[in-house]
Amino acid sequence: QLPLVESGGGLVQPGGSLRLSCTAFGYNLDRYTIGWFRQAPGKEREGVSCISSNSFSTNYADSVKGRFTISRNNAMNAVLLQMNNLKPEDKAIYYCAANQMAMCPLREDDYGYWGQGTQVTVSS
Repeated sequence: QLPLVESGGGLVQPGGSLRLSCTAFGYNLDRYTIGWFRQAPGKEREGVSCISSNSFSTNYADSVKGRFTISRNNAMNAVLLQMNNLKPEDKAIYYCAANQMAMCPLREDDYGYWGQGTQVTVSS
């Protein structure tokens, strides 16, 4: 199993920003495709963004394009998700996931390793 830990969630007003981090222990994340997913209460889990193992490609859900940016900080063995202009509909538990893939899908079944999630709340 590949341990993954998310951090950076919290409470923010609409229009605010948060930066989430996904960190692995015992494995080098730059060799893994990393996806960010989220699940709101009563909703199914959905893909948000992903970055391929060689960082050649990234993908974003239409709902977050232009607002979220995924990147790697290899010195910290981390994948970051910068979230700007947050909206109430972004409220969810955010999970990072990993797998050894050359591509970058936004389908949860393609990922074998999952973190425990971090809560993002967007509210006035």
